[in-house]
Amino acid sequence: MWLFLVTDGMSFSGLLLAYAVLRATQPSWPNPVEALGGVFLSGIMTFILICSSVSMVMCVDACKMRDKKGIRNWLALTIIGGLIFLGIQAYEYIHLYSDLGMSFSTYEHGNNLFSSTFFAITGFHGLHVLSGVIYLTWMYKLALAGRFDKGDYGQLELVGLFWHFVDLVWILVFTFIYLIE
Repeated sequence: MWLFLVTDGMSFSGLLLAYAVLRATQPSWPNPVEALGGVFLSGIMTFILICSSVSMVMCVDACKMRDKKGIRNWLALTIIGGLIFLGIQAYEYIHLYSDLGMSFSTYEHGNNLFSSTFFAITGFHGLHVLSGVIYLTWMYKLALAGRFDKGDYGQLELVGLFWHFVDLVWILVFTFIYLIE
């Protein structure tokens, strides 16, 4: 898992570095807050992911204490947090595409590097959130089957490690794209 996270971290580092270079070298780079219509939704998304990271910690703790109900409840909250994040991201994409004229391609509305890099980075992260939700759902099914009843929390720690990585990456993406002017 650690090797995967390191290589995945390098992928995100490359994307964020490319974003920084493009932003620094383009004379007409838009103000992100104005181009994205504010930071309210992305702020909510950030809060939700941080809360879901806490619920994942609570899930592993529940497993260590052999609290079957706690494992299921905390896993469910973590999954719900991921699904809410993805739902808000989908809503934001639709809003940005239809109302603000941002495009998924540099060829639709001219050379719009900001739109392209925004959708590439946040979409890549969204794919990781979706993967995490699928992984968490699998863990939930294992919890229902009694897999963690004896306090064997190794698999939960691995999915938790991935989930915390996804959260950390989002905080970096949020800072780079939404907050830095």
